[in-house]
Amino acid sequence: MKLLAGNSNRPLAEAIGQYLNVPFTKAVVRRFADMEVFVEIQENVRGEDIFVIQSTSFPANDNLMELLIIIDALRRSSAKRITAVLPYFGYARQDRKPGPRTPISAKLVANLITEAGASRVLTVDLHAGQIQGFFDIPTDNLFAQPVMVKDIQDYLDGEHLMVVSPDVGGVVRARALAKRLGADLSIVDKRRERAGESEVMNIIGNVEGRTCLLIDDIIDSGGTICNAAEALLNKGAKAVYAYATHGVLSGGAVARIRDSKLKSLVVTDTIGATEEMRNCPNIRRISIAPLLGEAIDRISHEKSVSSLFD
Repeated sequence: MKLLAGNSNRPLAEAIGQYLNVPFTKAVVRRFADMEVFVEIQENVRGEDIFVIQSTSFPANDNLMELLIIIDALRRSSAKRITAVLPYFGYARQDRKPGPRTPISAKLVANLITEAGASRVLTVDLHAGQIQGFFDIPTDNLFAQPVMVKDIQDYLDGEHLMVVSPDVGGVVRARALAKRLGADLSIVDKRRERAGESEVMNIIGNVEGRTCLLIDDIIDSGGTICNAAEALLNKGAKAVYAYATHGVLSGGAVARIRDSKLKSLVVTDTIGATEEMRNCPNIRRISIAPLLGEAIDRISHEKSVSSLFD
């Protein structure tokens, strides 16, 4: 097994390397003066099983091109198997045609990764399960819930918990977490008037006196979570915490979270943290490196990955 990391999330890649006790393949991944990506693999990879760790987060296009060029360089260097490890799969929210004359960008990106030469894909909490079918190569979609459950048990043990889905689309995810925790389930019924804005309409379920856990896969602008927290408190919730796998947190999201009524927002480290995130008192990060490291080890040794979640 060999590991190779792009520049999108070096701290996570290094943590995975430490978990596996595997050094990184020597490579140069840099930019020309005009910002074109240049990659050079500086050691022999012929016949090797290589895992390329690269989130396609902001700047999404730069990080995606970096991933594609790394994969192409490895393919042309006669690597035996190339696994694209995407802790965060960008463009996942464009997984269908919401209107006429719009793209399905998630399928396009899947095609690009496959055509570049990837043999398989390993990712975490895809925005929609059907994206696995967009790839014509084996694709493993890991779930961050076991990591979240442990954190909830460590920090909120003894609380009267209520798991809350911030929208109808996330009910399956929230129900799975509620089942693991032995907690009840509530749903926020919201109507989105335009992209990036949301309006909370109603709370389905009795949250009075409960400690509420909002669960989502991606938090971008933070508007949905903050509005949901306020609505839950208005309905008598004792306190509101939020958990999300991918903390995109673009624009003024961090400031919005800081000024919100959330006790805390917990995100995994699938996306590198900005300085603003690190300095925000009510944003906390938990590491998904052990989960990814264990999955990589199992893939390398041809063992079951799904048994990680039994």
